[in-house]
Amino acid sequence: MKVRRARRSDVPAVAELIVRTKRLNNEFDPLFALVPDAKARARKYATSSLTSPQDLLLVATDGEKVVGVIRAELRERIFYKPHREGLITDFYILPEFRRKALGAEMLQAASRALKKMGAEIIVGEVPSRNEIAMKFYAKRGFRPLVQLFGTSPQ
Repeated sequence: MKVRRARRSDVPAVAELIVRTKRLNNEFDPLFALVPDAKARARKYATSSLTSPQDLLLVATDGEKVVGVIRAELRERIFYKPHREGLITDFYILPEFRRKALGAEMLQAASRALKKMGAEIIVGEVPSRNEIAMKFYAKRGFRPLVQLFGTSPQ
C-alpha cells in the first residue's frame, strides 16, 4: 500500500470514502444525519481540497484502488500558542484494510505534510461517541482538547 497526495482522478473514490465517514458518524449520533446530496457535496469538498493551499488531501492506495483518505486543513488559532493548527477533519480506511498499521502510516504522513505546511499542532476531529477513533488518536499521543455539546432546538 502507498500513501500519497490525492489527484483529481481520485475524487470519485475520495468522495465515496468521505460519505462513508459521514455515515459512520451518523451511526454514533443521529445529529450527524446525512443530507440527500452528500455524495455530490463530498465531490465538491474533495475537489476544493485539491486546490486550496490550506488543505491537505492524502489517499492510501492498494494498486490503483483508493482504500483510505485523510483530509486536513490548516487553521489559525488567534488566541492560542501554538498559532497554526493542522486539523484532520476526515479520516477513513475501508474495513478490509484496517488493522494493518495503515492508519498509523496515514496519520504520520499527514502530520509530516501539515508540519511542512506550517502546522505547529496537529488535531483530529472525531464524534465524541466514536471511542475507536478516540483510542486510535490517544494511542498515538493525542489528547482531548475541546468538547462540543449539541442538541436540536426545542
